[in-house]
Amino acid sequence: MSTILVTGAAGFIGSNFVRHWRAGHPGDTVVALDALTYAGNRETLADVADVPFVHGDIRNEQLVEHVLRAYRVDVVVNFAAESHNSLAILRPSEFFSANVIGTQQLLEACRRTGITRFHHVSTCEVYGDMELDETAAFTEESPYRPRTPYNASKAGADHAVRAYHLAYGLPVTITNCANNYGPYQFPEKVIPLFVTRALRGQEMPLYASTKNRREWLHVADHCRAIEAVLDRGRVGETYHVGSGFEADIEAIADLIIAELGLDESIKTIVPDRPAHDRRYLLDSAKLRTELGWAPAVDFGTGLRETISWYREHESWWAPLLDRSPVDEAAWAG
Repeated sequence: MSTILVTGAAGFIGSNFVRHWRAGHPGDTVVALDALTYAGNRETLADVADVPFVHGDIRNEQLVEHVLRAYRVDVVVNFAAESHNSLAILRPSEFFSANVIGTQQLLEACRRTGITRFHHVSTCEVYGDMELDETAAFTEESPYRPRTPYNASKAGADHAVRAYHLAYGLPVTITNCANNYGPYQFPEKVIPLFVTRALRGQEMPLYASTKNRREWLHVADHCRAIEAVLDRGRVGETYHVGSGFEADIEAIADLIIAELGLDESIKTIVPDRPAHDRRYLLDSAKLRTELGWAPAVDFGTGLRETISWYREHESWWAPLLDRSPVDEAAWAG
């Protein structure tokens, strides 16, 4: 039995991971920590109310160290991050503070207390973008070429994690993941943004570069991948978590419109945000061959189930709509 601290636990992926780990490891103690910024929602963990919850920021090294010692934490999984590219264009300082300084402070607390594993959750976006017709994918050896404040802040966090491993021997692993989707995703992200706006009879704002593509990964598959890395991954290594399935923004909009039985006239075009990346694609062969992981959720099925979840859980997402600091339809201004 062990104790696992999940940071960013009231967010999208973190909350799904709390449920996943608790279901698969009933003998372990899971502790949730979250700063509850605008995208953090305490209600997201309402169905796991017996999980100890700490309201705190990973930038508070003293608080984190106290939590690690008080709960005798063995493993830390770090999901805590500001993660919305559009908001990062408007408030870059917040992203570098939370993602780089926050990760460093968390690492320092872990170094002082001596944990058995620090797992850091990163993104495909640290590598920059690629041509739409590029035949290769990003590997774990690809150079970092971030193009936005969010991407750069996540890259900085990755470098801090590796530095703490090499300089202090902290036992770390890193995963870089593709774009996630699924239940409990804050409605500023593209799939829940489209779904919730469509359910309310509002227009879907598509960036002008409608053929820009993303690789889509169901959050349940992501949680299974992190579990595999924690169970069987090699300390000091990075693993890519990708499904191999790509879809552009217009295809996503069309699938949602068809599933909801709506008319294509709800689509509207808005200007691209600055430094809008064209495409990301990860080579996840290392994770698949070394650790035996493979995605289990087909995108068509996963998207339909996600749409149904938002349709059935308006009481969860409706109170969040006014929290988002970004109006995706306002870039022209």
